[in-house]
Amino acid sequence: MTNWKIGVIGFGNIAQALIGGLLKVDAISSDQVYVCSAHYDKCCANAERMSVHPCRTAEEVIEQSDLVILAVKPYQMEKVCVPIQKLLKEKIVVTVASKWNFDRFDEVLVSGTHHISMIPNTPVAVAEGIVIIEEKNSLSEDELNQWKALLNQIALVEMVDSDHMSIADTISGCTPAFTAMYLEALGDAGVKHGLTRAMAYRLVAQMLKGTGSLYLEQGKHPGAMKDAVCSPNGTTIRGVEALEKNGFRAAAMEAINAAMNKK
Repeated sequence: MTNWKIGVIGFGNIAQALIGGLLKVDAISSDQVYVCSAHYDKCCANAERMSVHPCRTAEEVIEQSDLVILAVKPYQMEKVCVPIQKLLKEKIVVTVASKWNFDRFDEVLVSGTHHISMIPNTPVAVAEGIVIIEEKNSLSEDELNQWKALLNQIALVEMVDSDHMSIADTISGCTPAFTAMYLEALGDAGVKHGLTRAMAYRLVAQMLKGTGSLYLEQGKHPGAMKDAVCSPNGTTIRGVEALEKNGFRAAAMEAINAAMNKK
């Protein structure tokens, strides 16, 4: 467990998932966490649920913390950072904001601030997440190693060069929504053929988790994993054929293309 006191400015869904995951695995204690957001009453409710400390202002969060996570909306980031930039100079600063890379933060923060940019996805809440960290950063080697050691307890941590942060973010951050749609669709199919919805969802969810774990452990090509389940003239290959006829893989790639075009 780290001795850092951790501050969070912008306590929305992603920040709550991140802190929730760290608390879940006892990587930190709730007494080490100080949070604030635009709406104090809502912040208090969310803080009470996790037993962390709610603060009225960003300044109060920074004062109490060794490491500060900036997790406000990207369009609000500069407005939030400028008034507190001198206070942040003495802290380790972790930023969570799409389109905000190291160089952009370097223009907003005081020169010499130790900062690093990252994007977690929502499954960090259950210690099964992904955290994409920009390789370019100004943390000391010890600070970086300590932060990665914390995150490794709740996520697959990947260091990514600045040019590929956007696609890495899309692949890890947008696709939980797409996968939830796939889970729902397979659940509907299960219900159509007589399963209860709860059972259908459980079966699909475990299948998704298990298939991902199988790949991470064995490293086999996804095509080989597919072939291992497809018997000659069997049921699975017929399903594969139906997916191909309906453009399954093309639709998945187009979903990523659409998300990237927005960025």
